[in-house]
Amino acid sequence: MPRKRTVSDRDLLDAALVVVRSDGPDALTFGALARESGLAASTIVQRFGSKPGLLRAALSRAWDLLDERTATAVAAAAPDPGGVVELLVRLTGSYDEADFADQLRVLREDLRDEVLRERGRVWLAVLVAAVEQRLAAAPGGPAGLGALVVAHWQGTLTLWGFTRDAPLPDVVRSALTDLLARLRLIR
Repeated sequence: MPRKRTVSDRDLLDAALVVVRSDGPDALTFGALARESGLAASTIVQRFGSKPGLLRAALSRAWDLLDERTATAVAAAAPDPGGVVELLVRLTGSYDEADFADQLRVLREDLRDEVLRERGRVWLAVLVAAVEQRLAAAPGGPAGLGALVVAHWQGTLTLWGFTRDAPLPDVVRSALTDLLARLRLIR
């Protein structure tokens, strides 16, 4: 009879994300996760097989969490162009200002791995559709701007990484409000 797991895969992957976020994807080893979780490294190897398998599983867990945050943000945002600002500011809140640049190392891993890249593509499609739906609610709201607005949001995050001249949510709110006002979708 197999032994009962003392730490679920979900909790173990959450611990792996602590290592990834604090020390980067390259630091995620069976030994590092063993120290973080209290499990033996050999037990972790049995569950994930290889370091690339462990990293993919951990980053897939990160995508699961982002999918959940996105669904919550979409459900909470108003169904109009102003809701676009609410939605993207809410998602911005999931970025940690203290280690924003370090998160680019995680993005690098997502872009390198075809499975993780596909997760990103699917997430992006969901987000763009939610933005499109809200923009279309404006009188005369043009179609096809969802990807542009999401790209503007991501660009704003990157630019903020250099300037850091105000709290990130405030910068995002201002940039998106300005863009949507210039497009005459909000006042």
